[in-house]
Amino acid sequence: MKVNINIECSPAEARAFFGLPDVTPLNEQLVEEMGKRMSANIDALEPEALMRNWMTMGGEWQKQFLSLMGEAAGGTKR
Repeated sequence: MKVNINIECSPAEARAFFGLPDVTPLNEQLVEEMGKRMSANIDALEPEALMRNWMTMGGEWQKQFLSLMGEAAGGTKR
């Protein structure tokens, strides 16, 4: 014999029923903080700023990148 029980409730009601904490305030705080950090660092994502940062690393990053791509393609190892 198989019995199916369907219960309709909101996520808040389910959390309360199972005795789980309400993390809504924590979630809102985290989302707000992530938004602030993204807004503060959005300039670093512009193509010109990215190229500036990459070029300051010198030619070594290019060698490492090509080596990594060679390994991924099954070529030579570092």
